[in-house]
Amino acid sequence: MKRKTIPRDISWLSFNGRVLQEAADPTVPLRERLRFLGIFSNNLDEFFRVRVATLNRMIEFSGRKVNMHMEIAPEKILDEIQYTVLEQQDRFNEIWESITEELEKEKIFLLTEKDLNKDQQKFVQTYFEEEVRPNIIPLMIESIPQFPYLRDKSIYLGVVLSRKDATLKRTYALIEIPSRLLGRFVILPSTSPDENYIILLEDVVRYNLSRIFSYFGYDKYQSWVFKVTKDAEIDIDNDISTSLIQKIERGLKNRRKGKPVRFVYDREMDVGLLQFLIKRLNLVKKGNLIPGGRIHNFRHFIDFPDVFTKKGQRKKPFMHPALMKTQRVTDIVLEQDVMLHFPYHSFNPVIDLLREAAIDPNVTSIKITCYRLAANSKVVNALINAVRNGKSVTAMVELRARFEEEANLEWKDRLEEEGVKVIVSIPNQKVHAKMCLIKKRVDARTIHYGFVSTGNLNEKTAKLYGDHCLLTSNRNIMADVNRMFNYLEKWKEGTASLKSCKTLIPCPIMLRKELLRMINREIKFARAKRPASIILKMNSLSDEELIYKLYDAARAGVELKLIVRGIFCMFSQNKKFIKPVSAISIVDEYLEHARVFIFHNGGKEKVYISSADWMVRNLDHRVEATCPVLDEQIISELKAILEIQLSDNVKARWLDNELSNEYKRDHSKKKIRSQIEIYNYLHQKNIKTAETIHLATTEMNREIVSAV
Repeated sequence: MKRKTIPRDISWLSFNGRVLQEAADPTVPLRERLRFLGIFSNNLDEFFRVRVATLNRMIEFSGRKVNMHMEIAPEKILDEIQYTVLEQQDRFNEIWESITEELEKEKIFLLTEKDLNKDQQKFVQTYFEEEVRPNIIPLMIESIPQFPYLRDKSIYLGVVLSRKDATLKRTYALIEIPSRLLGRFVILPSTSPDENYIILLEDVVRYNLSRIFSYFGYDKYQSWVFKVTKDAEIDIDNDISTSLIQKIERGLKNRRKGKPVRFVYDREMDVGLLQFLIKRLNLVKKGNLIPGGRIHNFRHFIDFPDVFTKKGQRKKPFMHPALMKTQRVTDIVLEQDVMLHFPYHSFNPVIDLLREAAIDPNVTSIKITCYRLAANSKVVNALINAVRNGKSVTAMVELRARFEEEANLEWKDRLEEEGVKVIVSIPNQKVHAKMCLIKKRVDARTIHYGFVSTGNLNEKTAKLYGDHCLLTSNRNIMADVNRMFNYLEKWKEGTASLKSCKTLIPCPIMLRKELLRMINREIKFARAKRPASIILKMNSLSDEELIYKLYDAARAGVELKLIVRGIFCMFSQNKKFIKPVSAISIVDEYLEHARVFIFHNGGKEKVYISSADWMVRNLDHRVEATCPVLDEQIISELKAILEIQLSDNVKARWLDNELSNEYKRDHSKKKIRSQIEIYNYLHQKNIKTAETIHLATTEMNREIVSAV
C-alpha cells in the first residue's frame, strides 16, 4: 500500500540533513560550521534517545495492548533510519575533513597525542597530573563481575593493554573522559602568536596511558573512543498514590539505567575489544552499531574555543521602536499591542515588564507558564522579587519538559521556597503554552495585561531562536489567558474554562476543530472560484488528519504556502493539486521556532501566532495557546516577515516528496537571505521611528524657545 504521508522519523532525519548542509556550506563562517556539526551530533543523540528508543519499544510491545501511538511497520522504519544515519555519518566525516583543512589555513591546529613537540608534551603531562588524573577512574573491565554503568552523553576510552614481549595476557580497560568537569578542548602552548594549537581531552589521556597502567606491568597501549546512547523516555505510570514529582525523580533515575539504543565507535577499534563491549552491553541488534571516525560526541564542538581571527557577523538585538521613547514598558503595553520579533528585537522588554510589575504597588498578582528557563533566569528573579514585594505569584512549571526535568524540579523548589505558588502537573497533558497574566488595580477597577508568545521565556535562547511575543492589554485576549490559568489551577473541575475561551484558541479542546473549520472555509471559497489561500509557518507538520485536509484544500485550488523547519510528513507534490503547494524549510544562523497561521477568509484575514505545532502531541495532549493578531500594523509587519521568508533563495530548501533538501535557487533575482533581510526590515523601522522622535523633540524645543 502506498504511503499517504512521510514517516515522521525519516522526515526528521532529512531536517538534520539540512543542518549538515550548513556545516558543509563554505560561505558559512568556520566557527559556525563547527557549531552546526555540534548541533547535528546533539540532534542525532536526542533522536536516538527518544525516537529510536520509542520505535524499539513499539516492536517490543507489538501484539500487546499499550497506551502508545503506534507507527506502521516500526521495523521497516528502523531499517530506513539505519541506512540514512550511516549515509549521513559518511557525509559528516567528509565535512569534518574539509573543516580540518580550513582550520589549518587559519593556523588553528587540532593535534593528537602523537603530534606534540617537547614543550607541548611537558604541558600535557603537567595538565594531566594536576587536572585530569584526579577526575578519572580507570577500570579493568574484564575482572569486574558486573559491567560498569555507562553514562549517556559521555565519551569513553576503550583500552587494550599488552606487553611487547607477550609475557602478559592482553586485557581490556575503560576510562570515562571527564569532559563534563574539564571541558573537551585544551589549548596548548604555541611559539607563534598567530598559531593556535588545541588537543582534545581524550588525547591528553591517551598520551598519559603509560602513567596510568605501567604499574600493572604493561608497556603497550592501544585505545579507541566510543559512546553509548540510551533510551531517555521517562515512563509516567498511572499510580495515583505516587505524586508526579516522585514519578519524575524515579524516572530520572531510571533514565540513567535506560537500555542502550546506539553504540558509536571508532571503526578502527580492535575487533576483540569491540565484540567484548557489544556482548557486555547486550547490543544484539545490528542497527544499534554505528561505526565512525576517531572523534565522537561532536556536540561539544558547539563550544569550540574562540581562537578565530575572522569573527562572526551576528548582529546584536535592538529595542522595539514603540519602546524607544519610554522608560516604562507597562505604559506602552496598556496603550497598544506590541509584537516583539526575536532574536532581532531585544528580550529585555519581557524582563522589564515583569520587573515593573514586581515593584508596582498597584499590581496584585502575576501568573506565568515556565517550560524551559535560562540557567540564571531573570524571569525567575523577577517573580521572586514580586513575591518579596507582596504580590501573589503563580508559576506553572512543566516538570515533563524533555531533558529539562531535573532543572525544572530545582526551579520548582526555589520558587516555592520564596513563596511562589507552583503548579506542576495536569495528568496526561504537558503545558506548552507561553503566556503571562498581570493584574493591576487602576481607579477602583482591575485591568489585565501580559503576553502570549510562540517561544520559551528564556533570555538565552531568545538570542538564537526566531519567535514572536505579543505584549498586550487587549481585554478579550487577556480574559482568555485568565480562563486558561483558571484551567491550569482547577483542572480537576473539568475543561469548562478552556471551552469558554472566545478569542484565544486553546489546545487540547478547540484548536484541531477550529483549524479544520478554517481550512474547510478556504476550500468552500476555492470551489466557488473566489480567492482562497493559507500561509502556515511552524516547526513540525505531522498530524495526519490535518495533512489530509490540506490535501483536500490543494485539490480544491486553495493556494498553500508552507514554511516548516523540521518534521514535514506531507507529500507536497501531486498532479491532482490544482495549484502547486509551495513548501520550504529555512535552516540558517537562527533556529526558526515561530508558529504563524494566516487564512485568507474571504478577504477578512485571520492571523494567529501559536505555541502549537501541527502534531498529535500538541493538538491533543498539550495545553497550548493560539492567539489572534488584531492590530492592523502588527498584521502587516507579520505578513511582511513571512513574505521575506517565502522569498528566501539562499537558505530555503524545497520540501519535495523525496525530501531531497534541494536549495530553492532563483538566479534571475537578487539573493534574499531572509534572516538578514528581516533584520534590515525591522531595523529600518527603528531608524524611521528614531528620526520621527528626533523631529518631534526638535519641534517641541523650537516651540519652547519661541514661547520664551
